[in-house]
Amino acid sequence: MRTGIATVCLSGTLEQKLRAAAKAGFGGVEIFEADLVTSPLSPEEVRALAEDLDLGLDLYQPFRDFDSVPDELYRANLRRAEAKFKLMGRLGIDTILVCSNVATASAAYADDDGLRAEQLHGLAELAADHGVKVAYEALAWGTFVNDYEHAWRIVADVDHPNLGTCLDTFHILSRGWDTEPIERIPGEKIFFVQVADAPKLSMDVLNWSRHYRVFPGEGQFDLPKFLGHVARTGYNGPVSLEVFNDTFRQSDVERTAVDAMRSLIWLEERTAKHLAAAAASPAGAAAEPAAGAGVGAPTAAQLAAASRAYPMSLTTLPQVAPPSGINFAEVKSADAAPSTLELEQLLAQLGFESRGEHRTKPVSLWTLGEARIIVNRQQARGVAPAISALGFDVDNAVTAVARALQLKAVAVPRTSQANEEVLQAVQAPDGTEVFLCQDTLWTEEFGQGAPALGGQAPRIDHINLAQPWQHYDEGVLFYSSVLALTPQPSQEVSSPTGLVRSQVMQTELVEGERAVRLALNLAPWVQADSVRGTVEDTFQEHIAIAVPDLVATARACRARKLPFLRIPENYYEDLDARFALEPEFLATLRELDLLYDRDEKGDFLHFYTATVGSVFFEMVQRIGGYDGFGAPNAPVRHAVQHSLRTARAAR
Repeated sequence: MRTGIATVCLSGTLEQKLRAAAKAGFGGVEIFEADLVTSPLSPEEVRALAEDLDLGLDLYQPFRDFDSVPDELYRANLRRAEAKFKLMGRLGIDTILVCSNVATASAAYADDDGLRAEQLHGLAELAADHGVKVAYEALAWGTFVNDYEHAWRIVADVDHPNLGTCLDTFHILSRGWDTEPIERIPGEKIFFVQVADAPKLSMDVLNWSRHYRVFPGEGQFDLPKFLGHVARTGYNGPVSLEVFNDTFRQSDVERTAVDAMRSLIWLEERTAKHLAAAAASPAGAAAEPAAGAGVGAPTAAQLAAASRAYPMSLTTLPQVAPPSGINFAEVKSADAAPSTLELEQLLAQLGFESRGEHRTKPVSLWTLGEARIIVNRQQARGVAPAISALGFDVDNAVTAVARALQLKAVAVPRTSQANEEVLQAVQAPDGTEVFLCQDTLWTEEFGQGAPALGGQAPRIDHINLAQPWQHYDEGVLFYSSVLALTPQPSQEVSSPTGLVRSQVMQTELVEGERAVRLALNLAPWVQADSVRGTVEDTFQEHIAIAVPDLVATARACRARKLPFLRIPENYYEDLDARFALEPEFLATLRELDLLYDRDEKGDFLHFYTATVGSVFFEMVQRIGGYDGFGAPNAPVRHAVQHSLRTARAAR
């Protein structure tokens, strides 16, 4: 699949954008007109730079407000178009994007497709004289043409070799248009394909488009289904990203380009799986699996066949199953620092046992049942405790790392001493090291090891990581694609400092259990210049441990003088009003500072510890089929933590 990216997706100058796109591995770019107009480079210099970078210049865009206009304005538009065609010749670009009219469309021609066809025919004739192809696109907010099928009907009526259509996922999916008719468009008449994802929002489509598009895999559109329809037409041109996003255009250009490339690699794989699943269904390729259905289900042979079946020639990644569990979590801190001693005391109060020191470095292992916490004290003085690494149980670590590297992850360099287990790891966008583990043999490198217990032993239930604001969407795509986790719709919960956006990625339910739950939070107090673990309380994240009996655990922790997060009395009055709990049970919750939630499947009990550095712990008990995180209780937790931070700052 030929990959492309519009320069409007990236920050910086035109030269910086071209260099970043080439470095990330893109095959081509769309030149956004404003980027060229504001560049000190001449068109010839832009062309030469692209050639040096082995980067194709695939599209010039946008050419706006051409059709549905009076004759005098039409003639002026042709003069404007000819100037752009000459400019494209200097750039070496042969395709221009022409959008359906918004600003100058005349009401007199509201229903006059004949006039639109006539005017586009004249444009195509002029384009042919300059060796240019015109890709006509229906904007979702176009005055008279806002539907891709309508745009295609006009293009078909014109029937000119230099006029085709452009299919843009946002303009099609934001309006909820049926995508199946795409397959009735001949592939050679699709001159360009632009892709963007987006969260599903209730707002006008223009502002939604201009500010909230994201890269594939970071939103909620069914892009594999869309691209599957495109593949079946025989289309073999660029698949290019066109993403308007305020955050991306404020972020590091090279990092954003890598995130963008990762998203297209993800989309290629998901599209191949979608096509393979459809081909393997009883009804054959004509059947459409539901969104997300069949992902991971096709055999390797079916996936390979689907990848080669269409001119688009989709590339697939090394196939991995989702993780079967969380192997460990690591918290980094400074050796002999008061906060490190406080962290270790907190672990002991929770019931964790120290399994001793690593035989070659200042690292200790703490276990509670199957839950393993590593305290890594190899940090500079003054570094407060922070989550620094996560280990995930995988079937084949070598294959899992190969997949991660193809998804543009960066390998973590590791120097292993003699007789040490070699662990494979990559770095996540937020700096967390992600280890891919096939076993727990590494625990034997500590004094007492950590025997496997199984059964109902405590284990890590979920991890909650805070994300820098400018890399939140990147983090969602990284963790879900590298670990093959399924992202859930994002949620927002209130806090004293603003809304906290949260997105969960998890494995599927197996016999009522999920092996991995990972939540990413975009918290209002995360600062762009903060470095993980160096600025205390700029963000907070936590490790949740599942236990079989939370009340008994809480009583034992209280006997060990664990500093619980103290829950206000008003919470329990509200809890009683909402759930009509048994008085004795409610009294137990109040006595032990426990929180409670209930859904249609079961009940949830949990409590929180005080925070050390930027880390705190949560102990949870899931009863029945409860599958959430106690989200209604999150505002209470945020409020109490904020009060504690405020009081500490005042001292």
